[in-house]
This record gives sequence, structure tokens and C-alpha cells, in this order.
Amino acid sequence: MKSPVHLNALRAFEASARLQSFSAAAAELHVTPAAIGQLVRGLEEWLGTPLFHRQASGRARLTPTEAAERALPDIRAGFDRLSLGLSRLRDGSRSGVLTVAVSPAFAAKWLLPRIEHFHALHPQTDVRLDTNLKPVDFVAQGIDIGVRYGRGTWPGLVAERLLDEQIFPVCSPAWLARNKDLQSPHDLTNKALIHDLSVDTHIGFASWHDWLQRAGVSEVDASRGMQVNNSDAVLQAAIDGHGVALARSVMAADDVAAGRLVRLFPQLSLSSQLAYYVVYRAECASLPKIVAFRAWLMHKATALG
Repeated sequence: MKSPVHLNALRAFEASARLQSFSAAAAELHVTPAAIGQLVRGLEEWLGTPLFHRQASGRARLTPTEAAERALPDIRAGFDRLSLGLSRLRDGSRSGVLTVAVSPAFAAKWLLPRIEHFHALHPQTDVRLDTNLKPVDFVAQGIDIGVRYGRGTWPGLVAERLLDEQIFPVCSPAWLARNKDLQSPHDLTNKALIHDLSVDTHIGFASWHDWLQRAGVSEVDASRGMQVNNSDAVLQAAIDGHGVALARSVMAADDVAAGRLVRLFPQLSLSSQLAYYVVYRAECASLPKIVAFRAWLMHKATALG
């Protein structure tokens, strides 16, 4: 037999027990004392047991029964959870917050310079960036969508290829002006190399050794130079004139276009085995805010290409 819904009666009972009075409960819930009494009696009839010890005097305080006292903490916890859930629904529908997980470098070098365009298209959606180098739990951390760098396989997530990468050396115009003898890859001997250690090499992340091998250069010591574990900082070191960095095309695109960096030996191209992917949970794929952000990312990636 299906149980009837007694939310109003439970609310009346909880308030009466907490305030020890039908009148006080009525004032709190904005109904009459008679309505509170009727709700409580109806709940008692359905349960088949009294919830309060009745006193002869109408002015005596209400005293819950032992069984009622045991049940009250769970009932109050249930109302607290309902209130929290309703609050989240209200806040979520009003704010339209979209939580996006990206690496700090991708946020700084690619996403943030472009995000204003998304805000203009979707002013009702507030983007919250979760920047982390470590994989995040989309469910536990409330992530809606993300951009990850790798081979395209992450358990529990749909992964769609967003951006491919080329690997090439870059330096600042000022550094290049001071090193006019740099005419070919062979001239990198004794030049300051800047290494990007932000991704482990064992998953196919291209290194100076890989690029020099592609260029047919064996006399340059690929292990020497400045080592940095953040792609943004790698490029900044090159911009500041500390040497030649091995750049990733997605990260360096805006700096090269703006003239802050110069691509060296453009005739040489090394394709990365890794790429950027849009990732999200399959069960969330149809949510409007995720559909909108995914489409915007794909559009921007096409424009970059």
C-alpha cells in the first residue's frame, strides 16, 4: 500500500515538539493552532501511536513521547537536507554556473584570452575555472566540463579531440638579435635551452631530444638548460630572453602572433603524439550549458586551426 505524503504534518509535529506548544508552532508556520493540532492528530492516526503526552491543562507544555523523541533527529535532518537541496536548485537555476576544469597553463595561454567571447554569447552563464594539474573527480568536485591534454582516454568521461599540436623552438626577438649566429638547428650548441617538464615524457610528451632528433642534430646536449614544470612559465622565460624554449603550438600561438616570440626554423615540423580533448560525463552531455560551452570550444579551436 502506498504511503500518503505527510510533509506538512511532519513539519507541524517537529515545530510543536521543538517549541513545546501548538500555538507557538502555529505562529512559526503561519497557520492556526487548530490547523497544527489537526495535522498532528492526523499523523498520529496514520502512525497508530501518540506523539505527545497530553496534559489535562491546556497551558501545559507539550512533551513528546519516547518514540517521538527518538525520531525527531532524523526528521530534522531530513528537513535540513530538503532545504539544502531546494537552495542548490534555486541558486543553480539563477546563477547558471558552469564549472570548467583546465590546467593553469591552458587557462592562462588559451582559454582566458578568449573567454570574453563566450560571456558575450551566453551572459546568463557564469564560468567557474577549476585549474589543476592533477586529474579531478568530476562528480565529487562538481565539474561540468573540462579540457585535458593526453591521448584521449579517461575512464568515465567522453573525450572529443579539440586541438592538435606542433612542437617547435621559440625565442624572444631581443634574444634572437643578440644571437645572430643562430642560422640552423646545429647552431643551438652552447645556446641556453628551456625545457618544459609539465607533462611526463613516458606518455609521449615531446622533448628537446625528440625535436633535435627530428632535425637531424646529434651534437647538441639536449639535457642541459633551464627546466620548468609549467608551460606558461616556459614561454615567459623565453619572452624574458633567457634562451630558446621548446614550445607547444596551442600554448605559444598568441605570443607568436603578437610578436612576443619568434618561431625558429619554421621549415621543421614535429607533431605531438598528444592533443587537447574536451571531456565531460556522458549523462550530462545534453545539459544546455555544457552543449553551449562545448560548441563554443569547438568553434574557437576551428578558428585557431
